Amino acid sequence: MHKPIILKDLTLELPHKICFANFCAAIPCASKIAVIGNNGSGKTTLLKTINKMETLVEGSIIIPDGVVISYVPQIVEDYAALSGGERFNKALSAALAANPDVLLLDEPTNHLDVRNRKSLMNMLGRYDNTLIIVSHDSELLRQINTIWHIDNGQINIFSGNYDDYKREQYLKIAGLENKLTGFAKEKKLTHKKLMQAQQIAAKSRRSGEKKKAEGKWAPIVAGGKERAAQVSAGKKFKDIGENKDGINEQLRNLRMPEVIKPSFNLSYAPFPYSPLFISDGAVGYLPNIPILTKINISIEPNSKIAITGANASGKTTLLRAILGDPSVYKTGIWDIPKKEDIGYLDQHYNNLDYSKTVIGAISSLTPYWTRGEIRKHLNDFLFRKNEEVDADISSLSGGERARLSLAAIACKIPKLLLLDEITNNIDLQTREHIEQILRDYPGAMVVVSHDMDFLNNIGIENRYLIDGTKERKI
Repeated sequence: MHKPIILKDLTLELPHKICFANFCAAIPCASKIAVIGNNGSGKTTLLKTINKMETLVEGSIIIPDGVVISYVPQIVEDYAALSGGERFNKALSAALAANPDVLLLDEPTNHLDVRNRKSLMNMLGRYDNTLIIVSHDSELLRQINTIWHIDNGQINIFSGNYDDYKREQYLKIAGLENKLTGFAKEKKLTHKKLMQAQQIAAKSRRSGEKKKAEGKWAPIVAGGKERAAQVSAGKKFKDIGENKDGINEQLRNLRMPEVIKPSFNLSYAPFPYSPLFISDGAVGYLPNIPILTKINISIEPNSKIAITGANASGKTTLLRAILGDPSVYKTGIWDIPKKEDIGYLDQHYNNLDYSKTVIGAISSLTPYWTRGEIRKHLNDFLFRKNEEVDADISSLSGGERARLSLAAIACKIPKLLLLDEITNNIDLQTREHIEQILRDYPGAMVVVSHDMDFLNNIGIENRYLIDGTKERKI
């Protein structure tokens, strides 16, 4: 049992933004904490600071004497000959061998297959010491009882798991929407009162002038009534104006989350038959030495399927074979679209030309679109401001590249869309954006992913499991 670790006034300020400021917290023994937030918000830097690897953060961290901390980074550089999942397992084993009081894990489920994911979940469920993780994996976040959310320059502490957190967020959003509706009604009523006050003041002024002209009021009486009317109207205008200013101030302070409502350019006639049909197929990199055999897949023109299996089982090789990669040998019957009719998106977003700007990438794909049409399309994918639209692709964050990659594919929907582990290394907000887009995607889709929540959320209909050297439907 270790004494609490104390965090005092932690601040991370970069040249272009404040990630978080004046964060204070105590970490008791056996805490289970998840750090979430958008890409670039400072999650990894915070973890490294606790591990005394980072000096960018101002403030102080008081770690009791004798506390042992082990850290496994997001990208394991050691064990270069191994796969990403194998590297992580090696690094985790080394970290646990130190018998740490505090275990720090940065995106631990990236690159893990289903079996290794399950093993990690079981291990973390049994882990008795302090655990602090950075993760976007909703299944893992359900095992955590405290969430630190880095957002809008602050770290907000939430007690509960990710499902609890999501419920609170939905309630908060619903409350904001109700406020917005109420403010809109109040603004309308305020405007109506203002118009009525102006009409009453004008009528009173005209009546006073008429009675004064007819001699019914002495000049001193008429002047007094006119001044009283002006004072009354002025007070009404002041009260209404202050109310209106208060409403506008509250509106400015409301931060509604952005929601993607993508549109897709259906630029081809519906595919009359299966865009992917493989019968008794086999693939490999050397003749007569297959990695996968007995491949049998058939999908409908608008269906979504998933390919799952162990690390290094051949999932990416299968996608490369479908793409027509000349380095992959294949046998059997392969009825697939032409390469130009296949969209391919991996976790590195290599379908983008990094020498272009955001608007340049879309305009090169849509030479007959007007600039207004291109801007509208980019607006659907949350590229709205001039500086976002004119930005160099090389300067975009991972989440922005993910959205732009899907915006590019949506310009001209391929007959077949292949997705290879695209949820690795993205924040929760970007993940939700990707899920919104893919749920609405009208073409055929083949997804390689180990993330069951992600597959369920995008509407996967059938799954193919690579089992040893076979592929079978599950």
